[in-house]
Amino acid sequence: MSTRHKSYCRFCHAYCAIEVDVEAGRALAIRGDTSDPMYGGYTCIKGRQLPERHHGPGRIREALKRTPGGGFETIPTRQALDEIAERIGEILGEHGPRAVASYCGSYAFQNSAALAVARAWHQGLGSPSFYTSVTIDQPAKFIAPARVGFFGSGLHGFETADVALVIGNNAIISQFSPFGGLPPFNPVKRLGDAQRRGLTLVVIDPRRTDMARRAAIHLQLRPGEDPTLLSAMLRVIFEEELFDREFCKRHVEGLDALRAAVDGFTPEYAARRAGVPAEDLVAAARLFAAGPRGAATTGTGPNMAPRPNLTEHLTLCLNIVCGRFNREGDRVPNPGILVPGPTRREQSHPPRPSWEHGPKARVRNLGTMLGEMPTAALADEILTPGEGQVHALLSVGGNPVVAWPNQRKVVRALEAIDLHVAVDVEMSASAKLAHYILPPVLSLERADVTLLSDGWYESPYVHYCDALLPAPPECIEEWELYWELAQRLGTPIDLPGGSLSLSQRPTKAQVLECALPTPRVAWSEIRRQPGGRIFDEVDVRVEAAKPGADARMNLVPDGIPDELREVHAEAFSQGAGYGEQRDAYTHRLISRRLRQVYNSSGHQLSKLREKGTTNPAFVHPDDLEQMGIATGDVIEIRSAHAAILGIAMAADDVRPGVVSMAHAWGDPSADPKQVRDIGGSTNALVDDESDFDPFVGMARQSAIPVNLRRVEIP
Repeated sequence: MSTRHKSYCRFCHAYCAIEVDVEAGRALAIRGDTSDPMYGGYTCIKGRQLPERHHGPGRIREALKRTPGGGFETIPTRQALDEIAERIGEILGEHGPRAVASYCGSYAFQNSAALAVARAWHQGLGSPSFYTSVTIDQPAKFIAPARVGFFGSGLHGFETADVALVIGNNAIISQFSPFGGLPPFNPVKRLGDAQRRGLTLVVIDPRRTDMARRAAIHLQLRPGEDPTLLSAMLRVIFEEELFDREFCKRHVEGLDALRAAVDGFTPEYAARRAGVPAEDLVAAARLFAAGPRGAATTGTGPNMAPRPNLTEHLTLCLNIVCGRFNREGDRVPNPGILVPGPTRREQSHPPRPSWEHGPKARVRNLGTMLGEMPTAALADEILTPGEGQVHALLSVGGNPVVAWPNQRKVVRALEAIDLHVAVDVEMSASAKLAHYILPPVLSLERADVTLLSDGWYESPYVHYCDALLPAPPECIEEWELYWELAQRLGTPIDLPGGSLSLSQRPTKAQVLECALPTPRVAWSEIRRQPGGRIFDEVDVRVEAAKPGADARMNLVPDGIPDELREVHAEAFSQGAGYGEQRDAYTHRLISRRLRQVYNSSGHQLSKLREKGTTNPAFVHPDDLEQMGIATGDVIEIRSAHAAILGIAMAADDVRPGVVSMAHAWGDPSADPKQVRDIGGSTNALVDDESDFDPFVGMARQSAIPVNLRRVEIP
């Protein structure tokens, strides 16, 4: 007989509360937990496939070692760890600590202990070579406030917003929109509830997305024109004196300089260039400025497009000049349960450009962010000889071949590296290039807590769950890899709550309490009952500024006026290219999400494959007709850097001149004939050496100029 247990899904970062039917150590079915106070029974199709993810035939359950012939053989996990530690020890002795790197991908983030232990292991080793997926797609979200400064009380939350300006974020599908955006927890209901209470939604997006269909105004701009449009909106707000004069007087510097910098971006100019009606642009600016509560937020699309730091900077400026921050006495909706953070105060904090300090990448003069090295440079760090060259890579819960920019270079790097260890649930495109593959414990087999989303909820919510299923005996958790290596190498793992014992294996609960030693609610209370919980007794208010606090947010840090002048001076046309390339390409390729997969996860699961086995190239029907292409045809998508294959799909939700595809598909080792079964890898089109941000090397991975043509595949 089966038993029913409460848990939460870790297929992606949305962490939906679920109920799991278990019998004889196997998960039989997944459903949303209707009793959960945050999710109310919501879950998506991906999470409902967790039984197959755990018990399906494609799962790696034993450690694998590459053979001299290029295949793999099974070996005991302990033996694999012995050999890996021995090889790392040799590399340390020959090349030093920087030669050993870790890349923690999306699935490392889904294990609440993985990142903290991995980071601490690197610190104990003395290696700065710690990389994560954060620096691949949205580092601009952290770069912008680091240049401007930040306001200590936090942005207005979505739960009390009168207006929401959403820029290139389809949170209904991506289920990701922190920092004042639509909560990714049952997002359709959240948005519907907000609109019924009076929220006005404004969307800026090249596609008519699920969010855009629900908007009062949708500005369907040409890809890459976000800075143009946002500059024009700021100009309208300045011209019509719609900004929060009192807030700016107290907390802002550079207001007049910003006004001057955006002066050339008239609504007529921006509308012509971005391809939107000027009257809609003006109306959107007025709606946002009227508020009085609500924030502007961005998504992956504009953060992967050209000039992401400028886009994020202008978005932050919209929030600042309109004073969209909580004030003294306001209740902080969710101050964080597991990571409380500093006292919220109604005061500005000065800029903190972290990339100017600490270690630098050995290429392109790139710096660190949040204590991480820039992932866009990791392939070069492996391939570039000399002091500091990376010789060993621990890839934890990631798939670099389809995730990192410039796929050909990534493959060369992984083929050249001395030691590549992949922690992977299946034989992914990246795992195929590893020397060792270690099998991970999956979500229903381990205890966890909602650490990643701790600050994203609109209420003080936390969910702790115990393991429901026994893990295969040879599987290990991601954090255990680092503990096992530390034990063998004799290096410490120092966490905020103390050092992990290397003589006796700690429990997951001990690791979490050591990594998160000061939650607002006692650990015993967090674990007291199954399921998620809102702690209404956590009542945190914004406090007054500290006496003498006089820092101001700077709207025009060095480089911003020059970058705006460069944008305004660019030649533009109806085509996809800019400058010398403006007439060389017919389309711009933009990124998107697909409902049935999470990055490179889910492609092998039977129910998800029923929804689609490829990442279609969505193109406007008029464009397809003009090019003599029909839905279902194989097409070549060619950038200045490379070409991939895709399957054409007519879609009137994209504007003419745009092709929209999902990332993290395909496998460069596959036969081109398999494009209908595995899709194409859009990161192969990316040139990371000539089009990147100057701080952490974020490459242009959306709004890429491309040409399309029909091809025959036998």
